[in-house]
Amino acid sequence: MNILILGSGGREHALAWAVKQNPKTDRLIVAPGNAGVAQLAEVADLDILDGAAVVTFCAENAIDFVIIGPEAPLAAGVADACRAAGLLTFGPSAAAARLEASKAFTKEICDACAAPTAGYARFTEAAPARAYIAAKGAPIVVKADGLAAGKGVIVALSEAEALAAIDDMFSGEFGAAGAEVVIEDFMTGEEASFFVLTDGISALPIGTAQDHKRVGDGDTGPNTGGMGAYSPAPVLTEAVQKQAMDEIVLPTIAEMARRGTPYQGVLYAGLMIENGRARLVEYNARFGDPETQVLMLRLGAQALDLMLACAEGRLAEAQVNWADDHALTVVMAANGYPGPYAKGSQIRGLEELPEDSRHMVFHAGTAERDGSTIAAGGRVLNVTARGATLADAQKAAYAMVDAIDWPGGFCRRDIGWRAL
Repeated sequence: MNILILGSGGREHALAWAVKQNPKTDRLIVAPGNAGVAQLAEVADLDILDGAAVVTFCAENAIDFVIIGPEAPLAAGVADACRAAGLLTFGPSAAAARLEASKAFTKEICDACAAPTAGYARFTEAAPARAYIAAKGAPIVVKADGLAAGKGVIVALSEAEALAAIDDMFSGEFGAAGAEVVIEDFMTGEEASFFVLTDGISALPIGTAQDHKRVGDGDTGPNTGGMGAYSPAPVLTEAVQKQAMDEIVLPTIAEMARRGTPYQGVLYAGLMIENGRARLVEYNARFGDPETQVLMLRLGAQALDLMLACAEGRLAEAQVNWADDHALTVVMAANGYPGPYAKGSQIRGLEELPEDSRHMVFHAGTAERDGSTIAAGGRVLNVTARGATLADAQKAAYAMVDAIDWPGGFCRRDIGWRAL
């Protein structure tokens, strides 16, 4: 079959790599892709936020299946446009994707289905928000309601930090995403990512992972889009996964269906685990980045079969066949990230690294110039490896990192520290 994947990051490179392993794949196009994606699939210059343009492209290229990677096209209704045109599509409708696109909406859903989460209040003006923070004190969590590329959440350890976040959001630092703000109680515990496929009725857990959000070793410095991840996450035991399914995920899916907006795609639940119980931190309407990189390296070719079963409403008959192993990915980012960073520095040594079912460098922010790979973003490479143990996967990933010649980049040296 002919498959189109929308997106340009490390997540989409990992999805493309897994899809390419499956013999069902005849032609694979990724739009717009990146320099790494171009080595295994066709890339296309396409506005992925324009549903009509995507539908036209699919007609011109006889596309059978569309996989939507990032959150922005989902929120823009690209999945709706594709389905309306009769295209088999993986990804939720715009109405269902509000689970990520609006923090306030997610809280409404949690209230309606009694899913355990943090206490909260929502505000559209700065003054009452500031008063609420003064009354509650710190630590406290301030969230821009809308999509902010993973950077609209401030875990404020002091009242001053929380008030500064309110000022930033209402002054437009996050654009329209900050027009409404959700302030949440601070939750203690250990955070992990739980990935579930759903066709709107059935649900199938497909993996766990743990991300490293802060830029520096020991989880220090500002939040980022993610500096590395590993899978599975030991804190998400079978018992915790069952409780999360029974009390959070399944009630959410049922409530979305009850509202006439059934959710179809991957539902990524960020969970806070304490004393053997999970509470919801947030939902994402797509695969995580960099969690996808470790999930896809472990899932391989079956990832396509699972996404097809989800899109075709056959999820009840699907199952995941996990290898009893571990995967770990290290994000290499441009110097200065998540602040200002330079683009255009050359990356050497990639062609010498292994590329197989146990070792992959997934490109995120790269481009090709005069036959060389150059940095073209903040998070640039996802250096990913599998091993019989997490320690083995960590050792293999960092051996690959050390073989890459890129003075313009840096990485954390402690990915996996919680589990190890």
